Amino acid sequence: MPHTLEWKVRLHLFEDEEGTTKARLTLDTGTRELTGHGSAHCSPADVDVPEIGDELAAGRAMNDLARQLQKTAARDIEGMGAPQPHGREAAGWPT
Repeated sequence: MPHTLEWKVRLHLFEDEEGTTKARLTLDTGTRELTGHGSAHCSPADVDVPEIGDELAAGRAMNDLARQLQKTAARDIEGMGAPQPHGREAAGWPT
């Protein structure tokens, strides 16, 4: 049976008072919401290029969200009675 879903992703980027770029990435699956966080800070010796801070903070938030999503999937698989995953494979599902 075909399976099609649409998940919504929202990315919020902002700079705090210390000059750190922060990212909050929210994934809404319709049944669950996960939020990833990331940050980036320009070294005083570097040229200030805001786009680079945005990219780093957003990428780090995406990595955080990806780890959470994989852990959630592993818990769901375990909840189905599958054995604990070993290494990078979750109950026969390569990750």
